[in-house]
Amino acid sequence: MEKTKETGRTKEAEGTSVKALGNGVVRLLRADEIECRIASISEKGVSLLLYKDARVDQKILDETFGPFGWKRSHQCMDGKLYCTVEIRDRETGEWIAKQDVGTTGTAEKEKSQASDSFKRACFNWGIGRELYTAPFIWIPADKVRIEKREGRFSCKERFSVQFIAYSGSREIDTLFIQNEKGLSVYEFYAKKKQGEPENKPPRERKEAPIVSKEQMDTLEKELKRTGVTMEAVQDRYLIKNPSQMSETLYNQVMRALAKTKTAKAA
Repeated sequence: MEKTKETGRTKEAEGTSVKALGNGVVRLLRADEIECRIASISEKGVSLLLYKDARVDQKILDETFGPFGWKRSHQCMDGKLYCTVEIRDRETGEWIAKQDVGTTGTAEKEKSQASDSFKRACFNWGIGRELYTAPFIWIPADKVRIEKREGRFSCKERFSVQFIAYSGSREIDTLFIQNEKGLSVYEFYAKKKQGEPENKPPRERKEAPIVSKEQMDTLEKELKRTGVTMEAVQDRYLIKNPSQMSETLYNQVMRALAKTKTAKAA
């Protein structure tokens, strides 16, 4: 009978033990556990990748199997660093292992390989595997600040997952990305089959303005008091339509204006 490379146990025995641990026990990632990284930049926009860090893996392993229910080790083979993550079967007491190799980073080579191999091994246990179902994330130039120096494009903005939802098959079917000012810059909705429920993030799916008329009136009064123009606010916070600001961004603008002297006292 064939044995697996990672554990040296038969596939049949390993499958039984994994089932004993619970099928699909590893939960899906929350929005605040997913990070965004710029993959490419051009004059037309930027593309993003979604990823998780090792701290998220450790937290979910602790949550799912307990702090004493898993362990990690590293092995160097053919000059490459591998990580083995083992889970203890609560019924038999046996340790089941899954292994993967890390890639080399540009700085702190050994630390980079150790962290990467650990994260890859955790993917084998299902942690964050749903990130492989992410769509191509493209943010056009009109929604991001792109700089060009010495013929190279750069972007110093940071992005985060504002909202995420999954289908019954654990695939991403709704995804919102926001910039550091809380402004939504990317939205994705998977095509739904007829009769299938649709995940709707709060507010953003509504056609009504996010900011109320009363809030806009208050903003107008603050602009009049300080002498700051709406165009200046839009330029600073990259706002295309002020009435479509998120609650977070609106509060940020109002806090900034509250610290501004009145036009007469300036």
